[in-house]
Amino acid sequence: MQMTKNQGAALNLPNALSLLRLFAIPVILICLLFPGRLGSFLAALFFSLAFITDFLDGYLARKYGTVTALGKFLDPLADKILVCMTLIMLIPLDRTPAWMVVIIVAREIAVTGLRSAAVTEGIVIQASKLGKYKTFFQAMATIALCLHYEYLGIPFSAVGMVLLWFALILTLLSGWAYFRTFYGVFFPRKES
Repeated sequence: MQMTKNQGAALNLPNALSLLRLFAIPVILICLLFPGRLGSFLAALFFSLAFITDFLDGYLARKYGTVTALGKFLDPLADKILVCMTLIMLIPLDRTPAWMVVIIVAREIAVTGLRSAAVTEGIVIQASKLGKYKTFFQAMATIALCLHYEYLGIPFSAVGMVLLWFALILTLLSGWAYFRTFYGVFFPRKES
């Protein structure tokens, strides 16, 4: 995990795309309120479009040198809120077990808290590769669970649950890595 000093913030195109992900959440949740294939398909479609902005904002920020401290914080936060809110909405639809969602949401809140504590000290904890894999599997699981029905002979409900198990394992592993990094920064070992 790379750590950098807080370098200020600006509302640029990559950060605006992160905000767009947040604005997509109510649309996705409204789609899930409508039972049946159409609401499920639209929820998966809007979730997919929102998730694509995650790759786009990072690409644009790096390409044009507009990486900001706000972006480093807002980008993963938008991902977490998008995934968590959608997974929570899938619980009453019986598409995902509540206990799995509780673990995922608790980890996301804890890591966001760690990042916030680090920012108060002028340190930005960037997303690790393991954290990025976790986000990818969470998103793929969420898309499949939103689709829910069988399309082209593919049982998306079952596929979503398999992906959610992978996401849960990566969620726990990456959470542990963040806590270990945080502990090492704020409580370094004393040389004897």
